[in-house]
Amino acid sequence: MGDRVSWGTSQGRTRGRVVDRRTKDFTFDGQHFTASESEPAFVVESEKTGAKAAHKGSALRILKS
Repeated sequence: MGDRVSWGTSQGRTRGRVVDRRTKDFTFDGQHFTASESEPAFVVESEKTGAKAAHKGSALRILKS
């Protein structure tokens, strides 16, 4: 956790940090996510707005520090 990442939004790419790693199915902001040890999902926080969102690992790109 704490990795700096980027992800796609309707406004373009956004940057932020991983704040939580989930390995079990969960609901975030009214949306259901499937997660497992082999395919975790991550809660990320935007650097610009502080808003949090959940994404599968495949949607995230790790950024260099």
